[in-house]
Amino acid sequence: MLKKRHLTAEQKYNLEGYKFVLPWIIGFILFFAYPFFTSLILSFGKVTDVANFKIKFVGWQNYVKAFVVDVDFVPKFLETVRNTLIDTPVILIYSLFIAILLNKDLKGKGFFRAVFFLPVLLGTGLVMKQLLGTQLDKELLKAVTGKGETEGIQTMAGAISVPKLFTTYLSPDASKIIQNIFNRLSFILWMSGIQILIFMGGLQGVPNELYESAYCDGASNWEMFWKITLPMITPSILLNVVYTLIDSFTNVDNKLMEYTLKIAFKNMDFGFGAAMGWIFFLFIGLVVGLVFLILGRFVVYLGDR
Repeated sequence: MLKKRHLTAEQKYNLEGYKFVLPWIIGFILFFAYPFFTSLILSFGKVTDVANFKIKFVGWQNYVKAFVVDVDFVPKFLETVRNTLIDTPVILIYSLFIAILLNKDLKGKGFFRAVFFLPVLLGTGLVMKQLLGTQLDKELLKAVTGKGETEGIQTMAGAISVPKLFTTYLSPDASKIIQNIFNRLSFILWMSGIQILIFMGGLQGVPNELYESAYCDGASNWEMFWKITLPMITPSILLNVVYTLIDSFTNVDNKLMEYTLKIAFKNMDFGFGAAMGWIFFLFIGLVVGLVFLILGRFVVYLGDR
């Protein structure tokens, strides 16, 4: 007679994780698997008949074209990587700082939590494009500003610019640099809501007994941060690094994604657009893999033996 097999505690714990990701797996199979693999096939071909979607195999021609023939792909690709490398550490440091403040026993901290999370609710792709002035309707601009498209965007964007009284004492180049810094900082602060919540969850999971023991041993707040807080929230740090990287690579001001959409759907070069998309996708996968490989060795999980 066969004995009934009982799952171990670790197997039950892992099973819970699979239950959480199961809806995503089902959604991927139903809605994303077919276009995902179709785009891969399309990146090695050229559409000869749009109506019937007939593809002619051209090998690596689209990939070679991206790096050798096209003069815009590589500069836009490098610009995207540069912006991500600049934005990611700033977002992480700012988010951790705000999370530590909000985690303290402050009056009205619920209100401040809502304020910092509000941009996440408002900052959808369309809203952000409107705020950044990248997809403003021409007629709306003319009606609001009474000017053309270019002048209208400059007028609306000027509402959050460096004051003219301040810029009169600076050269035009210095004013432009300062304005770009302010714009970048505003965008970074806008994109930090999710990271703040993740860090707050990690901070609230640190046992208070550790701080009490360290305080009894005479440890300072600075020492407790480096010896207790930071090691205990390493899972949250890893999660935030991965999330921020992907979010930065796919945000609304990504020039490479805009260029890919232009090539694919305006120039109707679906094969070349698919190839550029796959190059970008593989690069993001490589970066995320390196992050797991490097940072994964320093992650501390409660209950690890």
